[in-house]
Amino acid sequence: MVSSIEHYTSTFSCVAAKLPGADISWMKEMRQEAMDAFTNVGFPTPRNEDWKYTRINPIEKRPFKLTQLHPQDQIDWQRHNTLELDCHRLVFINGMFNPQASCKDSLPGGITVTSLDKAIYTDPNVVRPHLSRYVDATTSGFSALNTALMGEGAFIHIPKGAQIDKPILVLFVTVAREQEICAHPRILIVADEDSSTRVIEQYSGSNDIVYFNNCVTEAYVGRGAKLEHYKIQNEGAKSFHVSTCEVAQARESQFTSHSISLGGQLVRNDINCVLNDEAAVSELNGLFMATGRQHVDNHTRIDHAKPAGISREYYKGILAGGGRGVFNGRVYVHPDAQKTDAEQYNNNLLLSRNAEIDTKPQLEIFADDVKCAHGATVGQLDDNMVFYLRARGIPESTARGLLTYGFASDVLQKMSVAPIRRAIQEQVLDWLPDSEQVRKIVT
Repeated sequence: MVSSIEHYTSTFSCVAAKLPGADISWMKEMRQEAMDAFTNVGFPTPRNEDWKYTRINPIEKRPFKLTQLHPQDQIDWQRHNTLELDCHRLVFINGMFNPQASCKDSLPGGITVTSLDKAIYTDPNVVRPHLSRYVDATTSGFSALNTALMGEGAFIHIPKGAQIDKPILVLFVTVAREQEICAHPRILIVADEDSSTRVIEQYSGSNDIVYFNNCVTEAYVGRGAKLEHYKIQNEGAKSFHVSTCEVAQARESQFTSHSISLGGQLVRNDINCVLNDEAAVSELNGLFMATGRQHVDNHTRIDHAKPAGISREYYKGILAGGGRGVFNGRVYVHPDAQKTDAEQYNNNLLLSRNAEIDTKPQLEIFADDVKCAHGATVGQLDDNMVFYLRARGIPESTARGLLTYGFASDVLQKMSVAPIRRAIQEQVLDWLPDSEQVRKIVT
């Protein structure tokens, strides 16, 4: 039986000459170094503390292959775009950029929103200093594999002082005839000094095929810049989704993350923020929902490297059926990071006896003049609240749906873009039992 390392090494040998930037020396070196790293470290095992509760055997044992769209294939990508949003849009189908479905009209001067394979040639002075600088492709097997095999990808550059009103949507759709296909989406965001933008990553796919998306996003947030980032994952029921988001923040920058995980069979989200200079602000909000035999794992790390940084982290999990969730949040305060102000909370709701959550909020503090707090809760719906609603003529299933929706809505209210908030609210309502009755009451 061919091992996963042998399989991907063989894949790399076959496709390396066709990958974006194959004729550019620094890109070739970057890919080869990443492939060498993957060969060395492979996929993580339960012996790795960060993967203790998430076993990736279903990914490792499948010979996922890169796929190509057939010219005759007509892809109805619009039904996967659940956001009724006036935005600039990049669409990727099976990991490949689709210019016909993309829309980048009336971009303000100097702003670049394009495919990464194009930017490698047209904007090398911006791409090269940032691409693969923030993600560690030497120790993470998934990040190494993405760096080696990343396809066309997305590139967003907001120059100094630029303000962009419309959000930028990067939509990844997986639809194919074949089983066990994979893609390695890569997004690079560079928000220069005093710029401001909002970027949405959305992942969707067919329920009837097995596929694997291995995603990496790198973001640089310059001095005084503001970046609001949404990641909406509602993949197909048989899919596997592993993503890493690496963020580097400069002085007085602001980064806000909204991470929503609703679909997929096995999902892993890593978000790592490094506050590299004074007075940087980082806010991480998340909602994950799992039922059946879904498994959703969220790992976050906020590095306070310099003084006067502020971080807020607020994640909620809702687990039903045999769904399993994992939350591991780490706030690391370095010795030089005096005056740090950090809060981290994870609240979880279990809707069945078989649902399970492993939660581990962590503070590691090596400075003495700080204000830090963290906590986690795991519980069930309040029977008194269910009784209160039933006493007012609301059926029990509807009452439980209302209370579950209320639990989730705290995270959704933190979203500043109303159409996105409404779209996620609809998806959360669809997830609930007796959803139509709950919708009639809350909308």
